[in-house]
Amino acid sequence: MSDTRLSGILLHPTSLPGPFGIGDLGQQAYAFVDWLVGAKQRLWQVLPLGPTGYGDSPYQCFSALAGNPLLIDPANLVERGYLEMADLAVPVFPAAAVDYGPVIGWKTELLDRAFARFEAQPQPAAFTAFVEEQRWWLDDFTLFMALKGENGGQSWQQWAPDLRDRRPAVLAAARQRLARSIQSHAFRQWVFFEQWSALRAYANAQRVRIIGDIPIYVAMDSADAWSQRNLFYFDAEAQPTVVAGVPPDYFSPTGQLWGNPIYNWGKMAETGYAWWISRFRANLQLYDIIRVDHFRGFYNYWEVPGGAETAENGVWKDGPREAFFETVIAALGELPLIAEDLGEPEEGVYVLRDHFHFPGMKVLQFAWASDGSDPFLPHNYDKNFVVYSGTHDNDTTRGWYDKAPAREQDYVRRYLRVSGSDVAWDFIRLAMMSPADIAVTPLQDCMSLGSEGRMNMPGAASGNWSWRFLPQQLTPGIQAGLAELCDLYGRAYVPPEQKVLSPHSR
Repeated sequence: MSDTRLSGILLHPTSLPGPFGIGDLGQQAYAFVDWLVGAKQRLWQVLPLGPTGYGDSPYQCFSALAGNPLLIDPANLVERGYLEMADLAVPVFPAAAVDYGPVIGWKTELLDRAFARFEAQPQPAAFTAFVEEQRWWLDDFTLFMALKGENGGQSWQQWAPDLRDRRPAVLAAARQRLARSIQSHAFRQWVFFEQWSALRAYANAQRVRIIGDIPIYVAMDSADAWSQRNLFYFDAEAQPTVVAGVPPDYFSPTGQLWGNPIYNWGKMAETGYAWWISRFRANLQLYDIIRVDHFRGFYNYWEVPGGAETAENGVWKDGPREAFFETVIAALGELPLIAEDLGEPEEGVYVLRDHFHFPGMKVLQFAWASDGSDPFLPHNYDKNFVVYSGTHDNDTTRGWYDKAPAREQDYVRRYLRVSGSDVAWDFIRLAMMSPADIAVTPLQDCMSLGSEGRMNMPGAASGNWSWRFLPQQLTPGIQAGLAELCDLYGRAYVPPEQKVLSPHSR
């Protein structure tokens, strides 16, 4: 994507501090951008920003295109006249974690109150324009959410058959019956996208770029699966004939049954991959760079029979491969993508990645189980990678090290010639000095947190996605330390007129 060496921080907006029970796109988000600038960080990586469903996972959203209303800044709604200061009387929420149940209840009521004031005023031209411009996905999404509300939150597969199967006359009646609810969801999306666009513009103005995240699959219970059912493998009763997962391995003897609907790539090819082109185009309006989760699914994917209880009895199927990206690039131009190529994919995954010059990922926590040939050790990779100390799915680096086998701990100490007492910062330094063009650090590692700072434990049914930091944890020392490493290893922005050539380069 660029010949410039960059450094950034991985932090989902829900983890920002603030009084409203969950991080949002308000004052603390702008303060974090300012902090990044002071730390000479030029990238902010976030997780998917979609509306989360059961389990609160940003990787299982009600839409691949909508925004999460829980991230809306209530203070901005006061500024715009949709709430009064008295409305912001906040219950006592935990400061260091998101307690999703109470937060969702309180914030939903707050957004309903804001909408009531909004609809009592003349409709802003900006809202009308937003609805018209985004109609291609917004109409289905807002109807989907209104119908979910009318059906007690049930999955669309459990709705009455005429709604489930989208009979035109039934949908037309629902749009009339649920007009106010539909408008309310459109209002939330308008506010979200206005707030996010303003935040991104602020970051970009200070040379901070946003790395977003696209999960390759959509959730089963999503507006996408309901409205584009012909692009997936469903039977006449809206039950999936096959679902997504990964096969058994050393860590999971029965594999991982994700349960997402699988794309009918043949049908998608017939449309010229129109749905994916629209999805990428929309996300390129949200982010500067896109990380594609489970990139290998474009090469081949594990297909599990619908109704299976484990992922053991699946089969590998070919993905769309080069033809897909050639079509998308022809429509959109260069794609600033990061390929999440972790796990043990076939060599063809790397060939596909390299054919389009997409940078892959390296995770330092994965580097210590073998020997000097390990591909995650920095001396074994080149520029076109993004190196992480860990990701949202890993333990923090300190938590990982404390639990690592003695042999791996010893290898870390010998490789880095350190004691292991400050392993998180040892890894940050290693990432910064590596040949990789981009180095990204989870904020928890900057704070040297243990397992209490972990964001997600894959396979755990609850307790994930809740970590938040406290303002006092973002110390000047952390900022200064990151800035120094950026200077040392050539990752800080230097204006062209200030660049000094080495005498050896003349």
